[in-house]
Amino acid sequence: MRTGFSNPMTKLSVKQQLLLLFLLMVSPIFILHSYGNSEAEQILKRHVTSAYAELNKQNHTLIDRDIDTVNKITTTIIQNPIAQQLVPSGDETVIERVRKYEKMDALLAGYSTALNGGEAVYYSLYIYDPHNEYFFAPKVQMIQSGVYFFTDANKPKWFDTAVQLKGLGFMEIIENNDMLVKKRTLAYIRAVNTVNQGHSVIGVLIATNMDKKLAESMQSVSLPGGEIFFTDQSNYILASTDPKRMGTTVELPVTASGKQQENLDKPIMNSEYIYMASDNELLQQRLIYKIPIKSLLQQQNEVKRVIQLISVAYILFGCIVIFYFWRSLMTPLQRLATFVRRYEPGKRVPETPGKGRNDEVGVLIGALYDMARRLNGLIHDKYQMEIKQRESQLQILYQQINPHLLYNTLESIYWKSSLEGNSESAEMIKELSKLMKISLSRGRELITLAEELEHAAAYVKLQQKRYDYDFQVIWSVPDTMMNHLIPKVTLQPLIENAMIHGVKNMGEDGEIHITADYEGDKLLIRVEDNGFKDVDYKAIESLLNEPSANPAFGYGIKNIHQRLQLHFGNVYGIQYKKRNGGGTIVTIQLPAAGERKELGDV
Repeated sequence: MRTGFSNPMTKLSVKQQLLLLFLLMVSPIFILHSYGNSEAEQILKRHVTSAYAELNKQNHTLIDRDIDTVNKITTTIIQNPIAQQLVPSGDETVIERVRKYEKMDALLAGYSTALNGGEAVYYSLYIYDPHNEYFFAPKVQMIQSGVYFFTDANKPKWFDTAVQLKGLGFMEIIENNDMLVKKRTLAYIRAVNTVNQGHSVIGVLIATNMDKKLAESMQSVSLPGGEIFFTDQSNYILASTDPKRMGTTVELPVTASGKQQENLDKPIMNSEYIYMASDNELLQQRLIYKIPIKSLLQQQNEVKRVIQLISVAYILFGCIVIFYFWRSLMTPLQRLATFVRRYEPGKRVPETPGKGRNDEVGVLIGALYDMARRLNGLIHDKYQMEIKQRESQLQILYQQINPHLLYNTLESIYWKSSLEGNSESAEMIKELSKLMKISLSRGRELITLAEELEHAAAYVKLQQKRYDYDFQVIWSVPDTMMNHLIPKVTLQPLIENAMIHGVKNMGEDGEIHITADYEGDKLLIRVEDNGFKDVDYKAIESLLNEPSANPAFGYGIKNIHQRLQLHFGNVYGIQYKKRNGGGTIVTIQLPAAGERKELGDV
């Protein structure tokens, strides 16, 4: 015996199924939350380190530009004739040496000026004067820039190193006097060689306060709780955003072998910091960024904690909501399902439960109970409606007796008037009987165009004889169009409007033309008059096409327009426009395919 698959969920109640579904939907949130945080942290580290690595290179380029600017200034100072003539010589008078000293001191002071509100670099020239020929010049540095002469007794430590490099500049942390107060500063040091006398050394030119100048460029980059170091290749700090670190060494993370990593071409990190650097191989200098991971991920951790709290609160709230909606929704729906299963058409419907509810459940319960009552009412009313329908049909038949009786009576009067010689009265009675005959049309709404034209012609003749009108009515409708269907009593109101509002008082000059032709898939029937009265065509157009239009122009044309659209569609109807030469043209639009194949007697 073949057995089907048994769904284990059907063994649980709906309440248990909803709780299980809720747990299945919530559990992935925690898994995805944990996995997403881990991946987001790694992605953040990669993206941030990549961004800071590029920023590090740009920052290093800016620092190199500052150093290159200082180097160019020192080159300008060295090549200046004032500096080249400042060689101690016993052939000069004291006054000449004083003037050279003053010019050189003024030259250095001119370059030791801050630009654009930034930190200034101070330039000083140290000249070896073993014979003390510049005895009048200060031997000890008093201010941050100037010209100083020294002997072997007070020669600076870095002097010999600068001479050995033969004009190449280098950077070193030195002690400098500022108003007799010793301060450590980063200096750019370069030997000054003579230009015309071989490569003899005049002195050494130093640019001090470089640490603050470079720190100014480094501080243009904001690191969240991090530090920036400008070091040599051995990670000895020459300048830093933290002035206290100048002169110390940056300790980089060690590798798995226990050795410190020297190549920083790629960002490296440990559990606390991320290090990234860019090197200048030519100048043997390095710019290092030290970024704490904690501050980098601080905002993410805050967002993570907020999301966790929201998730827990969401689960608790979800449990409360499920319990509430179970009692508020499922219990009434279960009762409603019981009623639907037991209900039979015609059976008494009990009072609607939960009438005070205004929510969708209350609407649903009320609608189903009301629908059951209406169904019972429909079953009860069906028999009554059938009886009333038969009574209405009989009443219609009775009502048709009177028009037929009137039509037959008019025919009798017509023949009697003809026999008595009252030909004009007989003709009027004949036309009136035609109007009655076509108006009945066996209850049909659509008649042929030939029938409609006969009806309209009878009306025109009747009016002309009644009021002695002299205007002319010209009929130009081809015989091939006579079988087209048209709603009855369509032309008569339009011709009546043309008579009353157009040609009534024009005598023999008045003309009404009724024409018909095809235009594409439409049959166009036009009623034209040559009247001279002004017509508000915009008001007529509004009356035909707008539901809220002013009905002062009459309901007749609107009735014709609506009947045409109800029978044939909204693309058909009537249109009014001004006729060239005066008067009005009314166009009736009908489908060209609406032709009657078989005609019966009316």
